[in-house]
Amino acid sequence: MDITEIRIKLLPQRQSFEDRLRAFCTVTFENAFVVRDLKIIEGQNGFFIAMPSRKLTGRCTRCGSKNNLRARFCNDCGSHLKPRPVTEDNRLRFHADIAHPINAEMRRKMERQILAGYHDEQERSKQPGYQPHTFPDLDYDDPPQDGDRP
Repeated sequence: MDITEIRIKLLPQRQSFEDRLRAFCTVTFENAFVVRDLKIIEGQNGFFIAMPSRKLTGRCTRCGSKNNLRARFCNDCGSHLKPRPVTEDNRLRFHADIAHPINAEMRRKMERQILAGYHDEQERSKQPGYQPHTFPDLDYDDPPQDGDRP
């Protein structure tokens, strides 16, 4: 499966050492399938990509509504939530990937191409008159105005 398009949305560099998120990315495969919200992160050993993920939730025993696993109180009824038991299987796992490569070879291929695209976009951003990619279908940019929607 070939990557046919990579769109990078650079984020402003922040001074905080803790804030390592450098960009968001959208990847198109074979001009037929798109994966959005990949993150480009600067780690201690260099850059890497993080797959799109969602926060895992648990249900309130009183009202049944979904709450973040780290929540101490229910978002709907306000009742106290029991702490999540920590086991070897779920230790520090609060997010689940929505999409991800099945094998290491595909992960390396994606990471190599996406990081090359990121570095190219960084170089482009240094040029006069640089115009960043727009992502009108996502919330990376300004929200659409009333006349922008079909």
